[in-house]
Amino acid sequence: MGVREGRFAAQGLDGRVAGRQGRGPQQKRGAPPVNEPARGRALGRGSPPTRGRRRLRALLAVLVAAAVVVPLTAASRPRIPAPFPADLAVPTASTLEDAYASNRANAESAARMAAAHGDLHRASADDALAQPSRRLLTFDGRGSGRVTEVFGDLAHAHRVAVLVPGADTSLDTYERFRASAAAVHDALAQRGSGGRDTAVVAWLGYTTPDTVSTSALTPGRADEAAPELREFVSTMRGITGPDTRISILCHSYGSVVCGRAADRLNIEELVLLASPGAGTESVAGLRTRARVWAARGGGDWVAEVPKIEVDLLGTTVGFGSDPVSPGFGARVFSAGGGGHSDYFRPGSVSLANLARIVLGETTEVTRA
Repeated sequence: MGVREGRFAAQGLDGRVAGRQGRGPQQKRGAPPVNEPARGRALGRGSPPTRGRRRLRALLAVLVAAAVVVPLTAASRPRIPAPFPADLAVPTASTLEDAYASNRANAESAARMAAAHGDLHRASADDALAQPSRRLLTFDGRGSGRVTEVFGDLAHAHRVAVLVPGADTSLDTYERFRASAAAVHDALAQRGSGGRDTAVVAWLGYTTPDTVSTSALTPGRADEAAPELREFVSTMRGITGPDTRISILCHSYGSVVCGRAADRLNIEELVLLASPGAGTESVAGLRTRARVWAARGGGDWVAEVPKIEVDLLGTTVGFGSDPVSPGFGARVFSAGGGGHSDYFRPGSVSLANLARIVLGETTEVTRA
């Protein structure tokens, strides 16, 4: 059984984490965080083990054990029936409304099937997406579910922000992610005329890992998601036209997805929030023409996650250097003292800076 499968009962990389939000994994008082050790050094031999190295070895041991145990319980989960996605042509500016309507109808069918199956929680989530006010560019109710929702007038937007979520994001938890996208849209609208010709897109276009899982520590899900994100941005360019400026806002494991996709994303701004690493040692490794930004809140537990990348039994574990470290080379901006889920909180320093980045007001961004 591969290391990528299963879960482990230690700290993951997103969403619901044991203990109070903003706290990292337990460690002895005074133990320093591990930042940017040389690739592979964490498994080296010949020198006394550091606290960070012992922590990493313990985490990897739990990861391997859980890879064997947890899939046996996960496999027993019932599948929720849902229709195949609507069979639509690639949308254009003139066919957007038809696409929205078709995907709402598909969500309505999914809600009926989930209700008949007895899963009222999923039925409620699908039904909310089927409401007439929702602009669904894509919808797939199968499995954990996928959806792409638009806020604003995408066909005529001069600037577009696309949110890429991290772990534990599915149709069942989608409203959390949607609230983040709505907050960005509201923040843009509140900044005067610049906000009225913008659109925001909540892109749940991949199967995210569970927070407490082996897949949250490996790039497998990100490797699967990267082509999907590239294709989506290309499709969106066909709707908006080539002159629209696109910003991608990537949260937690979503920053791993963005790092994998970056070299072929036709965008202007790439923002890495609460990142466990982007799969590279520096901005240069992303091979993107976009400006690269990074931020981490002062209370975010992800600061305590070792920023390493090692090979374990043929599987890559970890995501490389810390994007907010000076050596990475990103434009690091202030996210205030918030925790892992606070980057899009209305009124926050982080959200204000994100709005400035999307609107091109880069001189007003407050640096960390």
